Amino acid sequence: LEKATVGTVHSEDWGIFNRICDIINTTEDGPKDAVKALKKRISGNCNHKEIRFALSLLDFCMNNCDPCFQSLVVKKEFAKDVLVKVLKPKYNPPVDVQNKILNFIETWANGVQRVVDVSEVKEIYMDMKKKGIVFPPSDFAVEKQSNCPLRTVPTEDLSLKEPCLLPSLTSTVAAFPATHETLVTLTPIQVKNLQIGKLYSELDIVKMNISVMSAILIENTPAAENPDDMELLEKLHNTCQAMQERIRKLLNDVANEDVTHVLLQVNDDLNNVFLRYNRY
Repeated sequence: LEKATVGTVHSEDWGIFNRICDIINTTEDGPKDAVKALKKRISGNCNHKEIRFALSLLDFCMNNCDPCFQSLVVKKEFAKDVLVKVLKPKYNPPVDVQNKILNFIETWANGVQRVVDVSEVKEIYMDMKKKGIVFPPSDFAVEKQSNCPLRTVPTEDLSLKEPCLLPSLTSTVAAFPATHETLVTLTPIQVKNLQIGKLYSELDIVKMNISVMSAILIENTPAAENPDDMELLEKLHNTCQAMQERIRKLLNDVANEDVTHVLLQVNDDLNNVFLRYNRY
């Protein structure tokens, strides 16, 4: 497993992935040893390339290994303590890594196989939803599956048609990096002079800030607030107000209906979270 996920390899070696699945399915301690090795590779690893390979291998094994392996993966000890932990700010995972982990949690929560108990991962999923964490859209899951071949089909390395850029809310809200310089990045210039991908990336930051604000408002009780949460909430409120002003100026220059729709939607989300903030 370490050989299959080392950062020096250029792409997934589906042949090694197959052999790992064979070991998992044909040895008594295979499932337990594989989960232990995956945990070792992912936990506390700052090498995002190695994490990507480990997640690809995990996806492959979940599609091709027996329920004994699957049942260990959907337990809190792995799904939450290993995977969800990667989403914390101190690890600063790339968007594609965030989306893959979020997609795993959502997919597993909806059922792996009838013989696998998914109650623990479902509880994790529902808790994340309550905190306002944004999960990738369903079409991301469909596209993603083409990246992970089953053992009965050709193993060419297929890529996503379009990258999914939906940053997630981390489980430790107060630790979210909230410097003004990092968050305020939108500029009120005409969209025709701004790459659409860059604009959407900036809007993803706005969505993340909205999610963090929402989570803080949910998790705190008036007169019993966490001081760090409240300090972050104030910073996010000020930053989001500046962002909204820039979004409104951008709307005057937009000639693309799709972009206009997204800008209006984000603006509505900002208005909603500001209303909740004022009520709080």
